[in-house]
Amino acid sequence: MQEKAFETVAATERNPHWDELTARCQNLYEREEDVRSPFGRDYTRILHSLAYRRLKHKTQVFFNIDNDHICTRMEHVLHVESVSNTIAKRLGLNDELTKAIAMGHDLGHAPFGHHGEAVLEALSEEYLQEPFWHERNGLRFVDHIELLEDDFKKLKNLDLTYAVRDGIVAHCGELNEGVLHPRQERMALETFTQKGQYQPVTWEGCVVKIADKIAYIGRDIEDAINLGFIDKATEKKLLDMAREGDTAVLNTTVIMHKLIIDICKNSTPEKGICLSPQYQEQLKAIKDFNYTYIYNNRRLGPFKRYAELVIREIFDVLLESYGENPWRKLAERKAYYPMTMGAFEGWLSHYCILDSIPDGVLREAAAHCENVKIYGNLEGKASYIQAILDFISGMTDRFAIKLFNELLTY
Repeated sequence: MQEKAFETVAATERNPHWDELTARCQNLYEREEDVRSPFGRDYTRILHSLAYRRLKHKTQVFFNIDNDHICTRMEHVLHVESVSNTIAKRLGLNDELTKAIAMGHDLGHAPFGHHGEAVLEALSEEYLQEPFWHERNGLRFVDHIELLEDDFKKLKNLDLTYAVRDGIVAHCGELNEGVLHPRQERMALETFTQKGQYQPVTWEGCVVKIADKIAYIGRDIEDAINLGFIDKATEKKLLDMAREGDTAVLNTTVIMHKLIIDICKNSTPEKGICLSPQYQEQLKAIKDFNYTYIYNNRRLGPFKRYAELVIREIFDVLLESYGENPWRKLAERKAYYPMTMGAFEGWLSHYCILDSIPDGVLREAAAHCENVKIYGNLEGKASYIQAILDFISGMTDRFAIKLFNELLTY
């Protein structure tokens, strides 16, 4: 195992593309005597964002909001950070960059996990003829949705570095790829039109991409066992499969450890970030196992239908408020749905041009927002529908259910 094998190609100041990798969409305000690197600053900006906080109440795989021991989206993100950090340190890559990408890679993920994502995808295709996938939505969130106060209490966009934004939009771990090499072109990230279309532009982004897969297959199995989705006979089948390459395997922790060590042993700048053929086959087999016994398990059927019902009902009631003057209609309907309409008009006010917002509390709050106004004057139905999709995709499971329950009282 060659330690620090990637040190000369890491995303550090010695990298010839450093200025491009650390470039921001806008000039982020500076602080005197700041000891953080650009990627370290990205990490803390993500950490303080509302989107990151909401991950603790978003489903990873299993909808179990009252069970404190079932993995949430936030815990998954921390697992990815841990796995990618271990690999990056061993290979000599910039672990501050892997930490920032890992922390941000699932921001803006839909409520109710991938089932919620599938509902939003269907709605986006139906009403906007636009694809919806969580990697692209994650980029949208860090670029346009998430806001942080500056030193003067003005809300502004996150303005993350190019390398972190790239790692977020390019992190898709659903494909069975044997070897990962970063792409050479530093393209506009808005040109990504489908998941898995391009590899990340940095080696660090490639590490997070494979760490995402290792993290989710391991913890998803543990949760499935604890919830009774996998019986003893099926669990034995999994362990027998894992022990074909290593008789010491006892549980998913050991499986994950073996995959991490194998990556560190086999990856080089010439070969790429990779597993040995033996462990690549094992990773694929475990992933197929998860799809068969976990993700496609019929016991998830009621949850999938419930997630669709909740999201579609919220979408429909907000869409019904569209008209010549959406602000007026939202205000009128607050008599019936005070929480739903109030939360949505508050959301809209952050992203619309100030002069288009009604006088009063909403405009006063919006005056503190110095971010990109992505919904403009709310001209056109498409802009309004996009706002609904953004609003829902940022919700936690808990909040979506609260709004849905309010609809039931009408």
